[in-house]
Amino acid sequence: MALLLAFVIWVGWSVGHALTYAGGGTVSERLAEWARDHYLGPLVTFGEWVSYKPPQVGGKPSFALTGPSAGAVSGHKATGHGKAEPSFPAPAPLTPLVAHPLRGEGKWRVLGAAKGDPAIFGTYLRSSSVYTSYVAGIVSMNQNLVRFQLHPGAGDPGPGHWKAAPNIRPAKRLGLLATFNGGFKISTSGGGFYLNGATAGVLTKGVASVVYYRDGRIAIGNWGGSVRMTPDVVGVRQNLHMIVAHGRIPASVDYNVQTSWGATLGGGYYVWRSGIGMTRDGRVIFVYGPSLNVRGLAQLLKRAGAVTGMELDINPDWMSYMYYLPKHHPANPTPHNLLPDQLQPPDRYYGLASRDFTAVYAR
Repeated sequence: MALLLAFVIWVGWSVGHALTYAGGGTVSERLAEWARDHYLGPLVTFGEWVSYKPPQVGGKPSFALTGPSAGAVSGHKATGHGKAEPSFPAPAPLTPLVAHPLRGEGKWRVLGAAKGDPAIFGTYLRSSSVYTSYVAGIVSMNQNLVRFQLHPGAGDPGPGHWKAAPNIRPAKRLGLLATFNGGFKISTSGGGFYLNGATAGVLTKGVASVVYYRDGRIAIGNWGGSVRMTPDVVGVRQNLHMIVAHGRIPASVDYNVQTSWGATLGGGYYVWRSGIGMTRDGRVIFVYGPSLNVRGLAQLLKRAGAVTGMELDINPDWMSYMYYLPKHHPANPTPHNLLPDQLQPPDRYYGLASRDFTAVYAR
C-alpha cells in the first residue's frame, strides 16, 4: 500500500507539473507530451489511431480563398517611361492543382511590408484534386526586407543559456511581421538545436537544417554539406532530412511515412504538416495545412519556387503562421492567423510558447 501510494503521489505530481508548466498548450497536448516523455508513446499512438479521421474526398473549403491583405504599400521606383513600378514585385501567381480553381486561389496578397515595400506575400492553394476541401497556406518572404530570429521553447528545448525569450515580449514587438512554428521535439528530430552558443541535442551531419546568421538571413540545407558552423551562425534548427533538394523531390519522401517523417495522428499519412524552403533567388517559403502527406508538402514547396526544403512540425496542435498588422499601435501589432482553421490562436507567441519558433521582423 505504501509503495502504491508513493507511486500515485509521484504520478500525480508529475502530471500536475506537466499541466501547469509555463508555455501554453491544451490539456490534451500536455498530457500527450507527458506520456511520450514517460515511455507511454504507444498508448498515445493508440488513442490517436482511434480518433484519426481520414481526409474527406471532394467538397469545398470552409472559408474564402481571398483573405485580407495588409493594405497598400508605397515602395515604388521610377522607370524610364515615367511609370512607377514596385521595388520588389510579387512572385508569379501559383498554378492551382485543382481543375476548377476558386476565386483568389494561388493569387498572392501582401501580408507585411518593410519601409513601404511589400516584404511578405501569402496565398492559399488546395493541395489535392481529390481532397478538395482542404486548403494550405503558402508564404513567400523576401530576405532583402526581413530578418529572422530563432526563439527557444519553454518546454523544448527548455531552460538554458539561450539569450532569447520563449515569447515575443512587449519590448520586442516593434517591426514584427510574422511568426511560425519550429520542428519536432528535439529528442525526435534526428538532430539538435543551437542558439547563441548553447546547444540541445547534437548537431548531426546530414540532417536537414535551418541556419540563422548574424545579419538576420537564413539558409536551408544538409548540415555539414551546403550549411555548416561558421562564426556568423547564431542559430541552427535541425529536423529530419530534405524533402526538396536541388529543385527535385527525393524518392525518400514516400518511404516509411509513418515512422521516418513523424509520429502522425493514428499513423495516418494525411495530417497537418508544415515545411520551409528557399527559392533560387533567396526568398524563404513557408507552407502548412491539413491533410498533407510528405510528398504533398514537398510539391507545394516546389510549386512555390523552393529548390531546397525540409519538413518542420506536424499534427494540428503545433501548426501556426501568424502575420502582424501595426494598425494604430506599431509597437504592439495585432496578430492574425494565415489559415482560419489552424488550432493555435493568433496571439500564441505573445505568451510563453512550449516549443521553439521563428519570428520575422522588418529590416
